Amino acid sequence: MHGHGYGQPAKKPPHLAVLVLLRVLFVAAGFLSIGFLAWAMLLRLAAVTRRPLDWGLFLTALFADIAAIVLVANDPSDDASGVGGTLGMCLVLITLASATTYYLIAEIRHYGRREREFAARSTPAYGYPGPAARPYATPVIPTMPAAPAMSGMPTPPPTAPHTPVPGPPPVVPPSHRPAPARIDQVRAELDELSDYLRKHDGQYDGRREDGIER
Repeated sequence: MHGHGYGQPAKKPPHLAVLVLLRVLFVAAGFLSIGFLAWAMLLRLAAVTRRPLDWGLFLTALFADIAAIVLVANDPSDDASGVGGTLGMCLVLITLASATTYYLIAEIRHYGRREREFAARSTPAYGYPGPAARPYATPVIPTMPAAPAMSGMPTPPPTAPHTPVPGPPPVVPPSHRPAPARIDQVRAELDELSDYLRKHDGQYDGRREDGIER
């Protein structure tokens, strides 16, 4: 089942200079032939518009020109000034004037209408998007099938992401610690003093014992 879709795009009419040149050529052919080729203008119009009315007018002009030729050719006078010749020439001139007027008016209106239709279809109406472009087919990339898991190998459980535990802030040592060094120095001095006193007391006691013995 098919949808409505979009209509056929309007065909751009020929350039105005080309149309003017063709009109000049067909009208000149009619006048240069003294109206005997007036049907060519209506043939051109019927081929462009493709309307039954224009085809009917083309056949009428063609029969009128043929009838005029027959009347002029069967006129008994030498200069075709008889009744038949006069009727034939009048018929030719009337057909030429009518065909030229109708041809120019109808063709100008026809191409003016086509120009408006082309402009209207080229510019989308307000609120309605233009015909959407056909999207390109997305290429299908074949994927490799996943390898089946081995029955003997256990599937490791998914591990949670490791989050680092923030540790204690680093302890900055004091820049100066003179107390322990000072204590050690005092202790060393006290030890030296104790040794000195101990030696001095030993000498003093020895001398005292010597004096007693004497």
